[in-house]
Amino acid sequence: MPRLISFRLVAACSLALILMLCSAALAVAKGTPAQLRVVAGQKVLADQTLRTGTTSVPTSRRAACFGAESVGSGKNVRVAGATPLGLLAQAARRTKALRPLLLTDAFSFGLGLCAIGGYEPKGEGFWQLRINHKASSVGGDAVKLKPRDEALWYLTAAFPGPEELSLVAPRRVAAGKAFRVRVVAYSEKGKAKPAGGVKVSGATGRTDARGYAVVTLRRPVRLIARDGEGIPSNRVAVCVGGKCPKG
Repeated sequence: MPRLISFRLVAACSLALILMLCSAALAVAKGTPAQLRVVAGQKVLADQTLRTGTTSVPTSRRAACFGAESVGSGKNVRVAGATPLGLLAQAARRTKALRPLLLTDAFSFGLGLCAIGGYEPKGEGFWQLRINHKASSVGGDAVKLKPRDEALWYLTAAFPGPEELSLVAPRRVAAGKAFRVRVVAYSEKGKAKPAGGVKVSGATGRTDARGYAVVTLRRPVRLIARDGEGIPSNRVAVCVGGKCPKG
């Protein structure tokens, strides 16, 4: 009889473990899909889409950008729901360029962001958060993301920050055949205008007054728009002749 009980106990524990793992996988699968971009100056540290939800984020005793008296405790802090800060923390776990991620929990109003991937604000600079091209008035742990929202973390030298470029391009093209792309620039308030004089990777020239440029590709690439001053655009993966960019 004891042997039978032990078998039942092992079976019950195994079933519980399976259910727990399935629940965790289901929770990740049901997370909110959102686009994350992280930009320091003209360097793009991340541009990816992932699902996010309630998660824990690490704080650090090295997060001293707000002063020596405001460093983090070093503890993990639970961030509820789908948030830009949770999205950033999840991406940092698998993207080397985003580490170290230095956060402080020294403030009562929420978590403070000091550094991403070794990039830390200087003087009056700070990591600005923009949601769908518009500057956020609250911290990254207070914003609730909706499906397909775009979250941009940008290291700006001062307020107000520069315009944000956004690139629109076809996802599939024929090799050697010219096609048009368009770039618009967003202000901090989310107001868009055509971005003229901008360089798009692979384009024969800069964008015209309406923001258009002509591109010809012979291999799959990820296009990006820059002007040396504004925030670099999103990367657009363009497939050529049935082949798509890796990664």
